[in-house]
Amino acid sequence: MKLLTTGFSIALLSSIAVVALAAESDPIVQVTGGQMKGSSIPGGGATFKGVPFAQPPVGDLRWREPAPVKSWTGVRDAQDFGPPCTQQASRNQKSQASQEDCLTLNVWTAEWPSKSPKPVMVWLYGGGNTAGLTSVEYLDGTSLSRRGIVVVTVNYRVGLLGFFAHPGLTAESPHHSSGNYGLMDQVAALKWVHENIAKLGGDPGRVTLFGQSAGGIDTAYLATSPSLKGLIHRSIQESGSPIHPIGTLAQVEQLGVKFAESQKAPADAAEAVKFLRARPAAELQKIAASTVGLESLMMWPLIDGTLIPKYPALTYQEGKELPIPMITGSNAHEEARNYDIEAMKRVIKANFGSLAPKAEEFYGLANGGTGKEDPLYGTTLAQIPTDTKHRCGAVFESFWRSSHGRTTYQYQFDVPIAGEPFTKHTAEIPFVFGNLLPPGMPMGGPYTDADRKVSNDIQTYWANFARTGNPNGNGLPEWPKANPKSRPYLEFTIHDGPVVREAQRRELCEMYIEGLKETIPGNTAGSR
Repeated sequence: MKLLTTGFSIALLSSIAVVALAAESDPIVQVTGGQMKGSSIPGGGATFKGVPFAQPPVGDLRWREPAPVKSWTGVRDAQDFGPPCTQQASRNQKSQASQEDCLTLNVWTAEWPSKSPKPVMVWLYGGGNTAGLTSVEYLDGTSLSRRGIVVVTVNYRVGLLGFFAHPGLTAESPHHSSGNYGLMDQVAALKWVHENIAKLGGDPGRVTLFGQSAGGIDTAYLATSPSLKGLIHRSIQESGSPIHPIGTLAQVEQLGVKFAESQKAPADAAEAVKFLRARPAAELQKIAASTVGLESLMMWPLIDGTLIPKYPALTYQEGKELPIPMITGSNAHEEARNYDIEAMKRVIKANFGSLAPKAEEFYGLANGGTGKEDPLYGTTLAQIPTDTKHRCGAVFESFWRSSHGRTTYQYQFDVPIAGEPFTKHTAEIPFVFGNLLPPGMPMGGPYTDADRKVSNDIQTYWANFARTGNPNGNGLPEWPKANPKSRPYLEFTIHDGPVVREAQRRELCEMYIEGLKETIPGNTAGSR
């Protein structure tokens, strides 16, 4: 019995020693606010999750610029993701845990402790600026960090909590503006990166801001803001361009007044804000998402005169955005709408203006036509929203920037989803992050060796770009800079590998941009 007891004691002491060793090996670092403990990555490296970059925007801090982090005592646990920001739960099961206390970010580095400063890539999720989260498996930064990158993903306020404007909020703002709180969160996260990322192995002088869909649009918008000078040094916009509907402060304030009135808030502006701040966040978001008659602009970025000084497309057209290297592009087949012919014609009219008859002819809808299919771009129902919401915006962003001598690279992603004939909106994300997950998981496969090659190629281009501002190298096919004459772009495809093509949808996109000129003064250009 004594021997058994002794053996048990030795085993117990051994297990305690193993646990203590594991605890000691967890990475600990000092950042703004205090010390935090992350997790070691198998095979080398470290990750820190749920790191606060601002105070919780709750109570009186709702609908305000993010406040600096408050210091904490002891060592903060940074091993689990923070909750998503308040949103509707319909898009992703994990979003059911969303809450207002959400301003956190996550960091991955493949080398710990770091021997040299690595380029940094900061990701902004999509979701229409009304949803989105960082805790999904396909956004895990481990694989991309193995390319010699420090990867950061950011939670930011969305929907009504992120973009609500109201005269009462404008009156209390030191900038005499309201709305764009989600964009302010993104800026606050970039400031945190600038101040802290060197301690995590990153180079604050080589920060690439990249995002998809709404995250790509926000990236494009922020590159027009003087506030970002010195915080970002390159950008990548996946299926998101600056040519997008955007309201003015006055327009969105009035939508805010209508919303407050619908909730029977006091007529006095300051009292209305106080009333709305007292309401539960999830309740307000749910009401805003379902209220009929309030345009979606109420929950989107706006021209506030400070962070976004003017209509972003005009800034690019004039060559006045940040002069940083940029990658922009779209997927060959982003989305399809269940429109009838009359609805398609209304969308064409809204986007092409007086050139709508020529656009109808291009799409095969003139003279009683019912549309025509394109072997690459699909049906007319797929072509119209992809052209007007994504493709032509990237084409002309590249055209404008290259005309002003800005370093720009344009791409098209054309890799079919497993079991489907076409690619789709969001399809490139698992390839970019290197997370080709098995069937049954979000954005899961099955994926093939050909898919894995595409993922390797696109990760290598993206990492090269983050490193030097030039995506080329490592034996990859040469990706030429955009120029206004031949308009080259790189197509990612299973069949041919990365291949250079020219003048993407030139005739149609030139009609689109001419139609855009008719609506730019009203700051409402883009797909309706």
